[in-house]
Amino acid sequence: MNQHISRQFDNELDNIRSHVLAMGGLVEKQLGDALKSLTDSDIERAQSVITNEPRVNTCEVSIDEECTQILARRQPAAGDLRLITAVIKTITDLERIGDEAEKVAKMAIYLTEKQGAKSYYVGINAMGNFVREMVRDALDAFARMDSTAAVKTAAREPESDEQYTAILRQLITYMMEDPRSISSVIDAVWTVRSLERIGDHARNICEYIVYFVEGKDVRHLTIEEMEETIKPGQ
Repeated sequence: MNQHISRQFDNELDNIRSHVLAMGGLVEKQLGDALKSLTDSDIERAQSVITNEPRVNTCEVSIDEECTQILARRQPAAGDLRLITAVIKTITDLERIGDEAEKVAKMAIYLTEKQGAKSYYVGINAMGNFVREMVRDALDAFARMDSTAAVKTAAREPESDEQYTAILRQLITYMMEDPRSISSVIDAVWTVRSLERIGDHARNICEYIVYFVEGKDVRHLTIEEMEETIKPGQ
């Protein structure tokens, strides 16, 4: 991070980054609790995720307001402006991850009351832990503003798509073997869809990090093209 003549400006930027990471920690915990509530048929834990979801929204609004004030007072340019832009985009994706975690928690309550734990929850939980790890790694890259780590994390997103497809095939098999399970399995599909979207949001955060560090918009680029972007001299 560049040092400014105004130490207060540096403090404001550091505070914003700290608040983003705090929001990220909350979102990651929400996701972990939602997944555990599904595999353990823990309605109380799922309900806590739903209860805490407004906290995620509050974080987004608060950080967005901080960014707006800095834009108005400091009129940042170059790297500082990219940082504020990256932060605003990042908290939007974090808020959406929080929304998806809430959906998983609600479905955990519904499925638990409807049918109890099922064997295919194991595969769903494995995918959930995978995308949760992606979120954690994306936040770690954000904390260090490490574009190389960001690209490495983004490169894992296609694997979440593969897991999504594999679980869908498994769920279809369950429906074919037992037509009575069709209704419940379709409900489970929505949970898997939420997890796939979380992987997408984690990749988005990684793209914002590259944008800030490298000054290049890498949205819609392949991983190979992103890797070329962060090479020295590019």
